[in-house]
Amino acid sequence: MARIEFGWMPPVGGDNQARPEFMANLRRGLATIAGHFDSVWFPDHLQFEDHPFLEGWTTLTYLAALEPRLKVGHIVLCQLFRNPALLAKMAATLQYVSEGNFVMGIGAGWQEEECKAYNIPYPGPGQRVEELDEALQIMKALWREDHVTFEGKYHRVTNAFCQPKPEPIPPIMVAAFQPRMLRVVARHADWWNIGFSDLEKTRDLVNKLDEACRAVGRDPKTIRRTAMIGCYCAPNERKLKELTDKHRGPFGLGLVGTPAQVIEQFKPIIDLGFDYFMVSGGGFPDTTTLEMLAHEVLPALNS
Repeated sequence: MARIEFGWMPPVGGDNQARPEFMANLRRGLATIAGHFDSVWFPDHLQFEDHPFLEGWTTLTYLAALEPRLKVGHIVLCQLFRNPALLAKMAATLQYVSEGNFVMGIGAGWQEEECKAYNIPYPGPGQRVEELDEALQIMKALWREDHVTFEGKYHRVTNAFCQPKPEPIPPIMVAAFQPRMLRVVARHADWWNIGFSDLEKTRDLVNKLDEACRAVGRDPKTIRRTAMIGCYCAPNERKLKELTDKHRGPFGLGLVGTPAQVIEQFKPIIDLGFDYFMVSGGGFPDTTTLEMLAHEVLPALNS
C-alpha cells in the first residue's frame, strides 16, 4: 500500500485576529506539522464574500521560505487570473527558490463573484475548461523546451523562453468533478484533487476518472488521488465537543472523532486509492487536531 501523506490547509485570513496574533498562530501551526506532514496548501481567491482573504501566490511563497521542510501548493490556482506563460515562469521560479518543493495545483475557476469584482473575464464552463487545457499545454512545454511557440483558440505564445527550468518539473494537480474536467485530468495531470464530503459520491467520481483515463489510453493508477478534507480530532469527547462547537464556515465538519475513530473513517477513503489528504486541522488556532493527526493518526495509517 502507498504511504499516506497529509498536508495542512491553514486559515486564509485574520478573522477576528490582529495581524501579530494571526502570524504567530500560522508559524505555530507550521511548527506543529513540520517533520510529520508533507506539505502546506493555500487557496487562490481574491475575495470571498466579505471575509479577509490573503492572496494565494504571495502567501504560499512566504510559507515556502518560512518552513522549507514542507512542500507547498495551491488548492487550487484559478487559471483565469494569470497568463499561462507567466504562470509557468512563476512556477519555475518558485520551484527553483524552494529547492524543488512546489506542486502545481490548478483548476478551471468557478467563482464568478470575484471575477466580476476584479474585472476579470468569466466565460462559460466549456470555454473555461478549454482555456485550462491550453494553459496546461503551454506550461508543460515551457518547463521542458526552449523557444516555445503555441497558437491555440484562447492562448498564444511566440518564441517563449523559460530559464531556469524547474527541477524537478512540478507535479501537476488538477481539481476536477465534472466529465470534461476529468478528461483534462486524464490528459495532463499527475495528481487529481477533489473535496471529500461523501464516500459514495467519491466512489462514483473514481469510476468516472477511470473511464476518462481509459478513453485516452492512460492507466488510472498513474494518477495520484488526493482529497481536501475537514477533520476534528481530539483525545476525548469533551475536547472534541469544545473544538466542534467553534466550527464556522460554509463547509461541514468532515471527519470527527478520537484518533481511533478518525483512523477508521480514513480507511474506506484510502481503499478507493486516495493516499494524500489536505486537511484543515479543525479548531485551529487550537492545535489539538493537528497534533492528533501528526502523532496518532498518520503513524497508525502507515503502520
